Amino acid sequence: MVGWTELQSTRWPNKHVYFVNSYAVETSEHSIADAFYGVKFCAAIQSGNFTGVQFHPEKSGDVGIEIIRQVLNRDTNKSQATAVEHNNTLLPRIIVCLDVDKGRVVKGTNFKELRDMGDPVELAMAYEEQGADELVFLDISASNENRPTALKRVTAIAEHLSIPFTVGGGLRELDDVKAFLDAGADKVALNTTAIQKPDIINQTAKAYGSQCVVVAIDVDRDGESLPIYIHGGRTLVPNDFFEWTREVADRGAGEILLTAMHRDGTGIGFDTELTRRVSEQVGIQVIASGGAKTEQHFLDAFNDKADACLAAGMFHSGNYRVEQVKEFLTNNGIAVR
Repeated sequence: MVGWTELQSTRWPNKHVYFVNSYAVETSEHSIADAFYGVKFCAAIQSGNFTGVQFHPEKSGDVGIEIIRQVLNRDTNKSQATAVEHNNTLLPRIIVCLDVDKGRVVKGTNFKELRDMGDPVELAMAYEEQGADELVFLDISASNENRPTALKRVTAIAEHLSIPFTVGGGLRELDDVKAFLDAGADKVALNTTAIQKPDIINQTAKAYGSQCVVVAIDVDRDGESLPIYIHGGRTLVPNDFFEWTREVADRGAGEILLTAMHRDGTGIGFDTELTRRVSEQVGIQVIASGGAKTEQHFLDAFNDKADACLAAGMFHSGNYRVEQVKEFLTNNGIAVR
């Protein structure tokens, strides 16, 4: 389970919090909040002065901070779980991507013609304030230049965030994964290394759980062909696209970050047809990426089975703020945080 969902609780009614879990706790008389993901489960429990939560309050924005405050002040004595009256599911997520090259956030078109968009720490803080559900930090030159993502930069960003944060670029061994998680990342994105050493997917899932593993796939369209690229879109690999999506799911990935290279930076919208086809074939969440320019593009993707949508340029340019997109989605029947 990876994502935002609503708590069922008298203390925290209509509050959405962030879960990254591969197991669940059954409800009991000590439950003070429940949630639903296929089945009802305990989201928070209290016995005497002890309070435990299944979700991540430190990654749940202002709501999570308030919950931590209440727990520390023992202000939960009268809380109790409420009946789950509907099949509450994970909310669609809006993810902002920070593509970083030489310490600066950049954006290009079709993975080329990179333009400087600003400082990664400042942008990360701004997007959390705007209401982004997650951030993805990708060092787009790390794999190609055979160097790891700068851990100090990851730590600097993570120290300022109370929303989930994924990091990728230059992760070649399980020790690299550990280093990035220790630096503050919540999840890791594997791309080039996943193709070259696919066992790292299994190893990471076994060590840290599937919910921690995002496999990024950069795919192009060439007629009916769907070629896959690594090294930041520079190197073509022979893997069959749909076979690879199924394999990464079977190996233990929790999510697929699907970037349509032919849409990247074009502003013509996500490749919703491709996202839907992948979503129908794998049993894990699929993040649509590449091509977003308007609110309608997000609505189209969510209506076509995307679990999350990732964008960069439309937000970096200042043409749209995250809360504008969320307001549009809400007005068109898509529930968001």
